[in-house]
Amino acid sequence: MAKNGIDRRTLIKGAGAGLAATTLGAPAVWGQGKKTIRFLNTETSIDSIRALKVACAEYERMTGTHVIVDSVPLDDAFTKVTTSLRGGQPYDIATFAFVGHVLLLQAEGHLMPLTELTSKHKWGPKILFPIKGETYWYPYDYNLAWIYYRKDLYEKKGLSVPKTWAEMLKNSQALNEDGRSGSLFPIGSNGATNWLSPGFMWAEGVKLFDDKWNVAIDNAANAPKVAAYLDFFADLYKTMPSGTSQASFGEVLSNFSSDKVAHTAYAGRIIEALERTSPALATKYGIMPYMDSAGKAKAVNHGYDGWVVLKTPNSSESMKFMKWFTENQYINFLHTAPLHFQPPRLDVYEDARWRAHPLIEKHKEAVETMKGFIVDKSMILTSVDTEGPAPDLRPGKVFEGFVIPEMLQNRILKNMPAADCVKAAGDKMRKLTA
Repeated sequence: MAKNGIDRRTLIKGAGAGLAATTLGAPAVWGQGKKTIRFLNTETSIDSIRALKVACAEYERMTGTHVIVDSVPLDDAFTKVTTSLRGGQPYDIATFAFVGHVLLLQAEGHLMPLTELTSKHKWGPKILFPIKGETYWYPYDYNLAWIYYRKDLYEKKGLSVPKTWAEMLKNSQALNEDGRSGSLFPIGSNGATNWLSPGFMWAEGVKLFDDKWNVAIDNAANAPKVAAYLDFFADLYKTMPSGTSQASFGEVLSNFSSDKVAHTAYAGRIIEALERTSPALATKYGIMPYMDSAGKAKAVNHGYDGWVVLKTPNSSESMKFMKWFTENQYINFLHTAPLHFQPPRLDVYEDARWRAHPLIEKHKEAVETMKGFIVDKSMILTSVDTEGPAPDLRPGKVFEGFVIPEMLQNRILKNMPAADCVKAAGDKMRKLTA
């Protein structure tokens, strides 16, 4: 998710798109002789596309199987896959960044189980999303969101890494000077807000649903916590730059890398951006998890990407390709965004080939902290779209309905009492998930 604009807006549109009407038995034109596999990729950087195409050329040289790589923006992936299914020429492999899309396709019987591939390795928490004991995708990265801060400014002001909301607010206020804003956390109706701003709420222990899928954000246990989060965020908002109400992924990246804000949130891509555009700042940042109000709990916001294999006449060949690719080319692919593609496979952290990348070597302190986020069992790891007792479409509807962004806007822009904002959010969640 979280990448050049993570947005999972196609969920609700796709849910009613009539996958059930899709028939893999529709007339199809398949090449005779040499097999051809169609791979839909959403990692659109030059390096990622090049790594995939080089791998595919190598596979064709060894096996004779031709692998065509089509690259599209993430927002277009689900539509492209479902359209190809209805058209009778389905993609054989595809990239997704939303468990809801995996659930939809699996429910319609379009996905091959990949358990034989994923069972070979030990994985970080909450990343395989098993369905009745089978895994239907191969997650290739975490896109966890955490807080970035400026270590040099902390040293200059004699500040300590905050452990409570009050300390976080105090530090942001102290650094809100010299033409620099104290912090930037989005509140717009967009995926950036869903991904980068609820972390404080997760650290406070808030649950959106209970174990029976009842809406829980406004129950007796959670409502006071959410109200406190909203009041804290309203105070923090006063240290943010103008335009925060419209900020998205690009603004977050550019404001931190251009020395305009002292705190923000993102995944590893910010480090890559600093190295590319502001190398002087690339040694002056620190990272930390979101904290709760009392200094007792920590959280990171969940994010992820993975590959699926679709049931097509080429399924057998596609499975062979994925087995070869994940065993022989996986690390090369991770190196195309070395700090943003955080490995979900725990063995990779000990692999000298992965460690050999210059940026991973240079930023090994941050890499160890990132690894700590997934191996620390006390760390809360969740997100709007993965909340609830099991993988399900309901939290995805809350994500797409921008319930959390609207709740923040009600408190900050409309100055509604926090308790009323929480009640309105609960009411909207019930309508969305009814």
